[in-house]
Amino acid sequence: MAWYYYNRSSNGGGGGGAWGRLSKGLLPLLALQAASEFHRIGRKPPVTAGLLLANSLIYLRPAFVDRLLPTLYEVSFNPHLILKHGDLKRFFLSPFYHVGDAHLFYNMTSLLWKGIQLETSMGSAQFASMVAALLGMSQGITLVLARSLLLFFDYEAAYYNQFSVGFSGVLFAMKVVLNAHSDEYAYLHGIVVPARHAAWAELILIQLFVPGVSFLGHLGGILAGLLYLHLRGSYAGADPLAVFIKKTFDFVSWPVRVVRRFLSFQRPRTSGRGRVGSSQATAVPSGIWRCPTCTYDNSARVDVCEMCSTARRGSGFTPLRQYNPTGDLSAEEVRRRRLERFGG
Repeated sequence: MAWYYYNRSSNGGGGGGAWGRLSKGLLPLLALQAASEFHRIGRKPPVTAGLLLANSLIYLRPAFVDRLLPTLYEVSFNPHLILKHGDLKRFFLSPFYHVGDAHLFYNMTSLLWKGIQLETSMGSAQFASMVAALLGMSQGITLVLARSLLLFFDYEAAYYNQFSVGFSGVLFAMKVVLNAHSDEYAYLHGIVVPARHAAWAELILIQLFVPGVSFLGHLGGILAGLLYLHLRGSYAGADPLAVFIKKTFDFVSWPVRVVRRFLSFQRPRTSGRGRVGSSQATAVPSGIWRCPTCTYDNSARVDVCEMCSTARRGSGFTPLRQYNPTGDLSAEEVRRRRLERFGG
């Protein structure tokens, strides 16, 4: 995981050429790993998938998007150019650009692991809101740090005029949020550290052993994660950005929900000698069951928790309402009880 910096003279072209090539090694491995992880989990996290796809497409630059995308140099994070020209393109787009296969691979595998955990526990709207906030805060803090080093220490060459790209500032912030309340330990390159301090240890280790990484970019990510936790802890209300994202998604997806309800209404009811008491035959539209893991109230039509992706069957879920008086009894057991009841 790294936020790379470079000199304009060596990487100023951007777009096409090396950027437009198809990798024959790490990127197919990344695709295989992503497919395996998404196949393994129940509910697919759409925001994580979208971020993976966006970063990969920007790196590969296929023909249908190549002309629409700015070049690497045009979006590279540079504090001097951002402050001098108010270049917001560099501020917001630089995290989505990468300088090589290895750079993209390690950032995206880190995003895959962190994104799945955070999005399935927080919900997609809240996760999208958090990523947007962390991106803006990590970029802003990095900008402030670079400017401060120039003003107070006249330290210009190493940070204020460097060009950098990569998603790892956001990933460091996500690591802080993910491990904030963890009591476990993390294993980093042979060193065992408390998980809540893993981001700080990784910051130092990467700076020591990985050439060409932006120390300020990673430090800005860690500070952004800490700031986000502080703001969320001091604000008791609902996240307005998450509410906006959820309402926007609900509005855009309402035609799909209407079609699903129509198809569900037209579906014939199960009859005959099928299994008595199965969830497919007894699910009631108004039914609710509560997930014991995250206490989220789910519709009886789904067998996987929409919040944390825990499977319903065999996981100890406790329904709030019991609609099936016979429970999950077999047809033979129901027949035997009826014979006993009516003396037949």
